[in-house]
Amino acid sequence: MVMRSKQFPLRLCLLLLVPACLASSPLTGFATSNKPNLVLILCDDLGYGDVHALNPDRGKIPTPNMDRLAAQGMAFTDAHSGSSVCTPTRYGILTGRYAWRTRLQSGVLYGFSPPLIEAKRLTLPRLLRQSGYRTAAIGKWHLGLTFAATPGVTFDDSDRAVRHGQFDPTRPIADGPLTRGFDFFFGISASLDMPPFAYIEGDRFTEAPVATKTWLRSGPAAPGFEAEAVLPEITRRAVQFIDHSSTNRQPFFLYLALTSPHTPILPAKEWQGKSGLGPYGDFVMETDWALGEIMAALDRAGLAANSLLFFTSDNGCSPAAKIPQLEIKGHFPSSWFRGYKADIFDGGHRIPLIARWPGRTKPGSSCSQVVSLCDLMATCADLLGVPLPPDAGEDSASFLPLLLGGTNPPAREAIVHHSINGSFAIRKEGLKLVLCPDSGGWSAPTPGGTEARKLPAIQLYNMARDISERTNVWRQHPEIVTQLTQLLERYIKNGRSTPGDPQPNDVTVRNRHKRP
Repeated sequence: MVMRSKQFPLRLCLLLLVPACLASSPLTGFATSNKPNLVLILCDDLGYGDVHALNPDRGKIPTPNMDRLAAQGMAFTDAHSGSSVCTPTRYGILTGRYAWRTRLQSGVLYGFSPPLIEAKRLTLPRLLRQSGYRTAAIGKWHLGLTFAATPGVTFDDSDRAVRHGQFDPTRPIADGPLTRGFDFFFGISASLDMPPFAYIEGDRFTEAPVATKTWLRSGPAAPGFEAEAVLPEITRRAVQFIDHSSTNRQPFFLYLALTSPHTPILPAKEWQGKSGLGPYGDFVMETDWALGEIMAALDRAGLAANSLLFFTSDNGCSPAAKIPQLEIKGHFPSSWFRGYKADIFDGGHRIPLIARWPGRTKPGSSCSQVVSLCDLMATCADLLGVPLPPDAGEDSASFLPLLLGGTNPPAREAIVHHSINGSFAIRKEGLKLVLCPDSGGWSAPTPGGTEARKLPAIQLYNMARDISERTNVWRQHPEIVTQLTQLLERYIKNGRSTPGDPQPNDVTVRNRHKRP
């Protein structure tokens, strides 16, 4: 499928629009007894266009380690997060299921929200642990925890901040990563701008959050906690985990959820001013440094040759990066795509995804097939030769054959997109149906705004000809609107978008589409 617009540079078209995945060998002869280590690095709000190798003509931030990784592995140029904001994407990564099937129909969780992942659900780390892996989560969790509340106090998803005295920071934190499949956890509860501002190791705070601090939001904080030190600290902890793994023959899964370049945009002192594009550019460069540290640690430990390393992001670049100022200087965080974080347009959810597996992925290769971060679960199950049960990975399709260079048919029939306000879109092949008149997020036309009220209730884009989603062709193709709407309704009704037995959604799900 060729996706090209008049404005799209030929160089990038060639990268994005190869008819299949280009790599050295098909899926043959893989010995599951030689299980690779798995490393997943998830950035926070890194745009597709922030990776220079993916956006060479419109990207101005130096990203030498990201570029080196792309040169050593495979770049998936049509990869998407499960949502255009972070919590639902993280749910999809760890469960292989769209988060709109849960109570989270819009928005994100906060630092004191209850857990989103059901206690008995099979997660990616549980799947891997059943196959003999040690599992570690380091960095940002943002999937809910159960804090020890004081009598008469309960926490819910509306609690943007909890005051001192409403919880006991000295007691264990229940229902966290250790109860969802991870053997080890070090990190923070949610985003870097959400209290509690304190490190958690295992199921306890390393230092009780008895002070109050502010990073966009105010709330309980550990006296020694400083936001600008978090990225270096979690990177150090991840390197330490890899170093210790060099003497252990057991394969491991490292889920490193970086806190950058999300707000507060606070690059460490040594990175300030490096990009020439302001604090956001500097923070992206520090994020690139963190990737380089992990790559160096794998090399130093002698583990790189038998490690499958994924590098990606949870959604597009946030407007908090001061995008107009970046674009004036020639840097376009969404490349040629429309929209940014929170939006239903591709700039909200088309994300960088680079995979390196020495001897398996061809260096410098690319794949233009549509894949989702929800697909990581089925891909790992396929790699291990382990079938997923009917009630797990309902929206996960394996792209292992693509990763290994096969020219297989598309791994998934269609992909569903979701925005911050709960708007849906569904894309099949080159056609994308958007079930709202607006961006579904923070970009113009904003939901409920004057411009949006004048627009058709639905949008249909031919992504093969209009990669920037500028020409709404819904009037010309009513049959496609009907077909894609019915397909989405089937996915909702069946509780899954992959073949298998129907499964229940956690709540009633509506596509919010009112037929014109």
